[in-house]
Amino acid sequence: MILLVAFAFLAGLVTIFSPCILPILPIVLSSSVDTRSIDRSRPMGVIVGFVLSFTFFTLFLTSIVKLISISPDSLRLVSVIVIAGFGLSLLVQKFQLLMEKVFSRLSQVVPQRSVQGGFTGGVFIGLSLGLLWTPCVGPILASVISLAITGTVTFDAFLLTLAYSLGTAIPMFFIMIGGQRVLQKVPWLIANTARIQKIFGVVMILTALAILTNADRSFQTYILNKFPQYGVGLTKFEDIDIVKKQLEMLGGKKIDESTVGKPMFESAPKGAPAPEIIAGGVWFNASPLTIASLREKVVVIDFWTYTCINCQRTLPYLKKWWEKYKDKGLVIIGVHAPEFEFEKDENNVRKAIADFGLTYPIVQDNEFRTWRAYENHYWPAKYFIDKDGYIRYTHFGEGGYDESEKVIQDLLKETGMSDISRDIKNDPAVQNFARTPETYLGFARIDRFVSPENILENREFSYSSPAVLSANTFAYDGKWIAMSEYANPQKDARLLFHFDAKEVYLVMRSKKDSARIKVSVDGVSQYFGEDAIGGIVTVDSDRLYKLISLPTAGQHTMTLEFLDGNAELFAFTFG
Repeated sequence: MILLVAFAFLAGLVTIFSPCILPILPIVLSSSVDTRSIDRSRPMGVIVGFVLSFTFFTLFLTSIVKLISISPDSLRLVSVIVIAGFGLSLLVQKFQLLMEKVFSRLSQVVPQRSVQGGFTGGVFIGLSLGLLWTPCVGPILASVISLAITGTVTFDAFLLTLAYSLGTAIPMFFIMIGGQRVLQKVPWLIANTARIQKIFGVVMILTALAILTNADRSFQTYILNKFPQYGVGLTKFEDIDIVKKQLEMLGGKKIDESTVGKPMFESAPKGAPAPEIIAGGVWFNASPLTIASLREKVVVIDFWTYTCINCQRTLPYLKKWWEKYKDKGLVIIGVHAPEFEFEKDENNVRKAIADFGLTYPIVQDNEFRTWRAYENHYWPAKYFIDKDGYIRYTHFGEGGYDESEKVIQDLLKETGMSDISRDIKNDPAVQNFARTPETYLGFARIDRFVSPENILENREFSYSSPAVLSANTFAYDGKWIAMSEYANPQKDARLLFHFDAKEVYLVMRSKKDSARIKVSVDGVSQYFGEDAIGGIVTVDSDRLYKLISLPTAGQHTMTLEFLDGNAELFAFTFG
């Protein structure tokens, strides 16, 4: 964990060189203004406020919004008003005196000569910056954000966010101190300090207006279009094996692509009791069950979510085991732990269960309570529990079906069953041929995108796709809006993906009515999946859509053309 914290701190340090710092840089520079002397109190206040605000809102903004039903936009508006107010104080002497009186009442113990040099005033600016800033995150902070979205905020996640914000804050502090030194050392600047103060006031107000109207995003896009290599590769140092392995321990994620399709069969010693199913979730196909009530039965707990193609490929085996062994003492309980917000909807889950033809008991785990009780980290994950209520084996990811069924047979024999068939046949029709890993499109977990520095949450951006894509990467073309969980292409936008697989799936939903998407492979309308009727996919519900079905696995380039602006794209999976 110490190593991961160190990498998070380093990631924060290099953020100063990334394009995502541009929207708040004018505010940071304006915070260095002091017309009389070099005073570290205000820059220090900005840093304290920024670290506290960014750490808190990164981890808890989703929970706050749900708890008090307040819009994140209203919080941003308050921050914009604070920034504009400080800019106005640099322009108007009377307004400056008024703000000094306000802050003198807020902070009686901290001496301050003025709002410009005061610690308390700096704290308020920093608090606003922490809420307004959207960083160009790498894998470490993206993992923390994804945990925050699901409400799984741990002490480790807190440490990582704090380390990242501290790393970002240190260069900001030196920029402000450096600005003060320049203002006090250059004779021409000393002679024109009053004018410079007013100029910074105007800059601060204009920056606040730009953030309010998203004009700062357009400016950032312009800079990136002019200098496409600006900020490229800053987060590459996070993408190493030791960091990936430690990130897996932070919270739930699908199994690493290097292990998909390979057995991860582990033996747990007798004496590890199975955690109880946490009550509170909706049950399907059965009344609420408990591990305690299932003694003398063999229980398989399956953590899954209905849009996960890795989970879907395991369902035929679960159905087969249920039909084959349910009368011999086997109980399968599917624990539906949603990856996306729309997967929490009871009706969506019920429809998915019916579509997949699942008849064994399933419980919703929207708050990840049972997930955490089992200390689970994967979709799909299976826990095999014996007649005495102990976990005897676990299996994560796809594959290992023969081994898993043999475990079921052995555990059933321990209950006294003697007529257990030893016939085990793996179904070759349900296999994973993909070499391209699952790929998220939402801001919080986006990866394998050719220019991730060009993505900010809840902002429209434009991008021109490159002529050639490297293996397992994708690119946007046209206008898009990136949200934390999904990306929303605007009319006539395109998405290009160089993949290596036999089948391509995409989790989607529509904003209103339905959305229509044109699919092509290698520039030709061909190899359509079952949801691409005549090469057109109609998105009319929240689910996984099969876009492409090739005769054999291989490398190809897929192009999606969006005929309207209604589609919301969550994640690609491959088979």
